[in-house]
Amino acid sequence: MNPSSSWWDWSHAAAVLPSLLLEGLKITLIATVLGTLIALVLGLAVAIIRRTAPTAIATPFTWVVEFIRMTPLVVQLVFANLVLSQYIDSTLAIGIWVLGIHYTTYMAEVYRAGIDSVPTGQWEAATALSLPRLRTWRAIVVPQAIRNTLPALGNYAISMFKETPFFVVIYIPELVRVAQNYGSTYFRYTEAITLAGLVFLAASYPTSLLIRKLEKKLA
Repeated sequence: MNPSSSWWDWSHAAAVLPSLLLEGLKITLIATVLGTLIALVLGLAVAIIRRTAPTAIATPFTWVVEFIRMTPLVVQLVFANLVLSQYIDSTLAIGIWVLGIHYTTYMAEVYRAGIDSVPTGQWEAATALSLPRLRTWRAIVVPQAIRNTLPALGNYAISMFKETPFFVVIYIPELVRVAQNYGSTYFRYTEAITLAGLVFLAASYPTSLLIRKLEKKLA
């Protein structure tokens, strides 16, 4: 037998690719998009609360955020699945919320840095004009903070995409899980796992280039 054919079989590669693209990639993209939306919204809310809330609220809130940020995503997925699976039928929904909340803690730090980067003069001008606090945040602070943090937020979105394989611990059929299932069925892991990695590369690299261009444009 040709050694190269025993290592790589194009027929198996062709057989697993549709499943990777139509099943695994679909779940991966859904989890990434929805998880990113959760993290973007909650991250901004967390950053504002930590900046504006009284110390009695902000301090314990910060402890919770740091606890989530400092514990592994895999542990959070397993724990949440054990606790919530009796109340929520969709394991995918649990995974998406865990992923989104985990990255909320990172994006909150990015937003905080963006808020801190707003010039002091902008705050003073809003105070001099007697603008309501809500309008100051909505019209002045938040738009500038988001503009300053877009590249970093985009990088975290890419990281989230690449961390969806951790869903394997709660048996969600994302990209890597589909590859593993094919490998265990046909005893051909090389083609499936290699193609899964290439799909991740093909999906994330163009986004990375786009973020670099955006970063240069905003610099």
